[in-house]
Amino acid sequence: MWLQQRLKGLPGLLSSSWRIRIANPTVRVAAFEASAPAAASALGGRFTTSLEKVEERQFLLSSGRLLLAGSPKVVLVVVAAKKLVSRVQVAPESNFDETVLSVVYTSEPIEVSKLEETFSKLREAAKKEMLEVMQMGVEDLFQEHQQTWSDLFISGIEMRKITDAHTPSSETVNMTLYYVLSTVPAPLLDPLLAGEDREKIEASLNYADHCFSGHATMHAENLWPPRLTSVTQILQLSDLWKLTLQKRGCKGLVTAGVHGLMQGMVLSFGGLQFTENHLQFQADPDVLHNSYSLRGIHYNKDLINLAVLLDAEGKPFLHVSVKFQDKPVRLYACEAGCMNEPVELTSEARGHTFPVMVTQPITPLLYISTDLVHLQDLRHTLHLKAILAHEEHMAKQYPGLPFLFWFSVASLITLFHLFLFKLIYNEYCGPGAKPLFRSKV
Repeated sequence: MWLQQRLKGLPGLLSSSWRIRIANPTVRVAAFEASAPAAASALGGRFTTSLEKVEERQFLLSSGRLLLAGSPKVVLVVVAAKKLVSRVQVAPESNFDETVLSVVYTSEPIEVSKLEETFSKLREAAKKEMLEVMQMGVEDLFQEHQQTWSDLFISGIEMRKITDAHTPSSETVNMTLYYVLSTVPAPLLDPLLAGEDREKIEASLNYADHCFSGHATMHAENLWPPRLTSVTQILQLSDLWKLTLQKRGCKGLVTAGVHGLMQGMVLSFGGLQFTENHLQFQADPDVLHNSYSLRGIHYNKDLINLAVLLDAEGKPFLHVSVKFQDKPVRLYACEAGCMNEPVELTSEARGHTFPVMVTQPITPLLYISTDLVHLQDLRHTLHLKAILAHEEHMAKQYPGLPFLFWFSVASLITLFHLFLFKLIYNEYCGPGAKPLFRSKV
C-alpha cells in the first residue's frame, strides 16, 4: 500500500492506492470472491454507499458523519473508491494484479445546520478528484507521489556516528519524520492556493524568526521514539511535535504545513535558532561526541547544510555548505565568539569548516548571517570571560578523578610499604631474629 496527499483546495483530501497481487503457481484455475469492507463498519458511523458513473467510469461513493465526543458538531466523510470485481479468476501459473484507487474528503467540525451544503461540496469534490485520479493512471500517481516526497526530503537529518544509547538512530529519525509529516496537510502543493497566501507561507519558511528556541531535541526520546505501533500513537506524536514547535517560537512553520514542520523538526534537532539578524547553532558543547548532519535549512531562498563531524582524534568540528537556489546572495559565518573575521560562504562542494570553540559564559557555537557588519559587531556585544577550544572545555568539565581519590591511593601505597618494611625488619633485625650465617662447629 502507498498513500499520497494531493490537496486541491479542500482540507482533508487523501488519495490512496492499494495494490493487490494474487499468484497462482498451480496448474489449475484459481477462483476468488472479492469484497470491500463497508465504510460504516470501518469508520464506526452511519454511512451510505452508492454506485456512481462518470464518463463511463464506475466507482463507489460512500458518505456519512462522525460524532465528536462532548460536542454538538460533526465531521463529514466522503470516500470515493474504485469498484472491485466480485469474482476473480487467476489462470494457471500466472498472476492477477489489481490497483484499488480511493479518494477521501473530510470536513472540519461543523454545525448540524450545514450538513447538506457541506455534504454536497464534498461529494462533488470527491467525484471530480476520483475521475482525475482514474484518468492519470497508477504509474503517474506513483511517480507524483515519489517526487513529492523526494522534494520534501531535500531537507532532513542524517545520523553518521552514534556513541551513546540516548541518541536516535538514522532509522528512528527517518521513521519519525515520515510518520509525523504524513499527518500534516501540504498547502504549498495546492494549485488553488491564493498567491498572497503562498507568498506568506514561503516567507515563513525562508526565515523562521525565533525558531527554534530552547535546547536541542536530539535527546528527547519522547519526540524520537524507537517504535510506533499504532495510528493513535502516531497522531499523539504529531500533536506533541506541533505543540513543542509552537511553544518554541515556530508557530509560523507549523501553520505552513508539512514543509514548515520539516524545517521546524530539523532546526530543533540540532538547536538551530533564527534571530532578527542571524541563524545561530546553539548545541550543547558537552554532547558533540555524536556525528550528524542537518540538510536543507532554509535561509531566505538558499539552502544551508550543517554537519557536526569528528576528526581522526575524535575532536568535533563544524562543516557548512550552501546551495544557492536563486541568484547568489552573500552569506557569512563565524564560530563562537566571532573573534576571527567572518568567512564568506560559497557553493563550493568542499564547503567550509569551523573549529568548535566554547565560550564562558556559553554562547552559540556558530553564527550565519547575510550582514557582515552585524557579525563583526557581534564580538563586542557578547562580553565573554574566555574562549576555549572544545578539548580544553571538556578537560575543565571532566578534569578526571577527584583529589581525595588520588590521596587515598597514595596513602594506601605508603601504608603498604611501611607494613612491608616492618615485616622485613622484624624478620632480620628484631628480637628472636635468626642469624644470617651459620657458625662452623
